[in-house]
Amino acid sequence: MIKEFSHAGWEIDVVTPVAHYPFGRRALPRRMAGRPFQLQKGQFTEKILRVPYLRHGNSRAARLVDQCFSALLSVPAGMLLRKPDVVIVTAPGLPSLAAGYVLATLRKVPLIVEMRDAWPDLARDARLVQGSVKSVVEHVVEFVQQRADLVVTVTEGFAETLRARGVRNVATVSNGLHLDAIPVLDAPDMERPVFEALYLGNHGESQRLDVAIRASALVGDSMHLHMVGHGTQRPALEKLARELKAPVTFHAPLHGEAMMERYASADTCIVSLRDDWKSFETTVPSKTYEVLAVGRHVTAMVRGEAARIVTDAEAGDIVPSDPEAMAALWRELAADRGRLVRNGDSRQWVKANAEYEQLAGRYMDLIADLLGKAPVSSQ
Repeated sequence: MIKEFSHAGWEIDVVTPVAHYPFGRRALPRRMAGRPFQLQKGQFTEKILRVPYLRHGNSRAARLVDQCFSALLSVPAGMLLRKPDVVIVTAPGLPSLAAGYVLATLRKVPLIVEMRDAWPDLARDARLVQGSVKSVVEHVVEFVQQRADLVVTVTEGFAETLRARGVRNVATVSNGLHLDAIPVLDAPDMERPVFEALYLGNHGESQRLDVAIRASALVGDSMHLHMVGHGTQRPALEKLARELKAPVTFHAPLHGEAMMERYASADTCIVSLRDDWKSFETTVPSKTYEVLAVGRHVTAMVRGEAARIVTDAEAGDIVPSDPEAMAALWRELAADRGRLVRNGDSRQWVKANAEYEQLAGRYMDLIADLLGKAPVSSQ
C-alpha cells in the first residue's frame, strides 16, 4: 500500500520491530533489518523507526512476550515522530492493537485498526489462551475494535461479523498485489512424468499441511511436493514426511526470481486452511492472490470466502481436508494434464478485484473521508 500512498504524495512514518523471523533470529543484514530507535529510509518515501525485539523460541508464549515487549516500546517510539494525521495499527500481533490505541489517544488523532486475521474469533478456534486469560485477550481486542474510528478487514465476511457485534465503522480492503510485478507463466510441461505440487507460505497450525504431506505419500514416487517457508509446525511436518517416506522437499523462504522459478516448475499450487475452525469461513490466505496471478492450477483446501474466490476466478479445484481426496485429485490431474492449462481468468480476476493500485485508492478515500478531506479519486 505504501507504494501507492507515496505516489499520491502522502507521507508515511512506520514504527515496527527490527526485522526478524517469527522464531526470533534477525532476518536480514543489519543495514536492512534496521537498528533500534534509528530512522531508516524505506523502499519508497516512508521513514521507518525500528524498536527492539526479544530473541525467543518457537512457542506461543515466547512469541507473545516478544510482541508485548515491542508493542510497549512502540508507544514512546511513536511519540518521537512528528504528529500524524492518523494512526494505523495492523494486527496481528495483537499487542500492537493496544499500542496503537494508546498512541492515537496520546497524539489525539483518529485510529484505524487493520484486522488482517479474524481476531478474536481465531483465538477461540485455536485455543491460543485459556480460561480467564482468554477472556482478557478477547476483551482487549474488542475494546480497541469498538473504539477505533475505522476498522479495516481483509474480507467482507469478517466485516459483516464485526458489524453484527456493533463495531460502528467497518470497511473492507482486501489483500492484493502489484500485478505488473508478477509475470505470466507458460503452461506446465504436458509430457512431464512426475507431477509436482507446491506449497509456499506459513507452516503453522492454521494450514493443516499434514494433509498435503499424507496425500503425497499416498500418491508416491509419481509426484513430488515442494514445501517453501517456515512456521511453528515445520519441524513436526518434516518428521511426518520422514516417517511416511513421503516425496517431499522442504525449502527455506524464497523471494523474487527464485520464488518465480519455483512457481514455474509447479503443476499445481496449494492454498490451505484447516476446515475445523469457524473463523476461517471468513478468511482468505494472502498467498491466494499471488497464486491466482501466476496462473497456476490451484489445489484449494479452503472453505467460505476463500473457496468462493477460487471458484469465481475459475482457478482450480476445491478439495476437503482429507488426504485421500487430495491424493485422488492429484492422480486425476497427472492423468489429464490438460486440466492444468489455465485460460487466464484467474489473473483477470486479480486485476479486477485485488490489484494494489485500486485497493490503495479505495483505502486512501476511506482515510480522506475519515479526516474530512477530499477523496483521493477526485484530486
